[in-house]
Amino acid sequence: MKQKVTAVFDIGKTNKKFFLFDKNFKEVHKEYISFDEVTDEDGHPTEDIHALHKWLKEVFDRILKSEDFNVKAINFSTYGASFVHLDENGEVLTPLYNYTKEIDLDIAASFYEKYGDDQELVRSSGSTKSPGLLNSGLQLYWLKHYKPEIFKKIKYSLHLPQYLSYVFTGVPLSEYTSIGCHTSLWNYETRDYQDWVYKEEINKILPPIVSTETSLNINYNGKRIKIGVGIHDSSSALLPYVRSVNKPFVLVSTGTWSIALNPFTNKPLTLEDVNSDCLNYMRINGKPVKSSRLFLGNEYKLQVQELTNKYGVDDDYHKTVAFDDQVYSEIIADFKHSFKWKSFEHHKMPDKTSYSYPNFDHAYHHLMIELTQLQVENIRRISADQNIGRLYVDGGFTDNELYIKLLSHYIRDMKLRTTKASLGSALGAAIAISDTKLNSKFLKKNYALKKHVPTIVN
Repeated sequence: MKQKVTAVFDIGKTNKKFFLFDKNFKEVHKEYISFDEVTDEDGHPTEDIHALHKWLKEVFDRILKSEDFNVKAINFSTYGASFVHLDENGEVLTPLYNYTKEIDLDIAASFYEKYGDDQELVRSSGSTKSPGLLNSGLQLYWLKHYKPEIFKKIKYSLHLPQYLSYVFTGVPLSEYTSIGCHTSLWNYETRDYQDWVYKEEINKILPPIVSTETSLNINYNGKRIKIGVGIHDSSSALLPYVRSVNKPFVLVSTGTWSIALNPFTNKPLTLEDVNSDCLNYMRINGKPVKSSRLFLGNEYKLQVQELTNKYGVDDDYHKTVAFDDQVYSEIIADFKHSFKWKSFEHHKMPDKTSYSYPNFDHAYHHLMIELTQLQVENIRRISADQNIGRLYVDGGFTDNELYIKLLSHYIRDMKLRTTKASLGSALGAAIAISDTKLNSKFLKKNYALKKHVPTIVN
């Protein structure tokens, strides 16, 4: 008998993944692929949307013919800040513009000048001010005023998760997690699009908004399948925690970016939050998720490479360094900030990095102390004045002994748990369209939940 499964396409910037989950959300099949980037009309690298579209169809059509699996549902999780623009025939009009693309500064300046105090827009939309397309709403304004001949042909603009759904349903829709993720489109206070969206008549090309849990029963290739509307990957990664943990918590998702997420805030962002680089993501029910970003993984990579070269150790040596109480005590006894960050600015960093350490291990301990202190700042920033007693950490830094030990030391008022959420946003996408209720044992069974007790003494 064929096994009943839910399919999920999980599309990252680098790796494109396809999963099948059984009724208990256990992974029973997976596939990975990556595509060479193409360039847009300005020569900026971007996703090959046509290659992605072809792969989606090929993989799913093949799985439907499988002798082992009976696909009952499918959903989609992708990175955000990305629009696919369709003409009246449903054809893709433009490249999938990369959210790293910067636009003419005059366009961005005219946008903020036209629509008032940029800080107020940033605050109410939960989006940082950006000179580029990271705020995807600005892309629509840019197209209207910089490429009007293209804009006039747009029938619908779909966020990437909803475009993937559209590939299989032909139904254009919008949903909350994509709209609410640093787009400058959404007003978290009025729970509607920002005024500028209506004044520019951008709303006319944005499809109807539906709940993230919406699914369409579609006859696809002669088979009845429940097809989800897609979900933004950060919101998706948060979902298994929200569904299975009853008490308030902060989730820190680590990797190239370390994103601290607080889904239990009820207050809109303040100007102080905005100036501290806080922004909002959105839960599937439309409620805000206060967050703070740190370019942790990127900075770690750059600084470790510098230390590796400076002290002449093997490239992977940093992975073998265990926490040393004596080294930690020596550093803390006469602590000074020693690292000049390469990825961001910070008011405590020196003008240049000091390399006055006796060896790599000592320097590495100092690096991890400073990086973890920055992480603590981010966590405190989004949870101040709230009684939050739990801290979950997932992603690549859960394997870094120094990071975890130091974090548990600096945040003793929260119970620290790490999880091996390698499935991440894919699992959340499967859960979003499921009727299954999760219980408190879900994380332990599926995420290799591990408790950490503070052990550092100083």
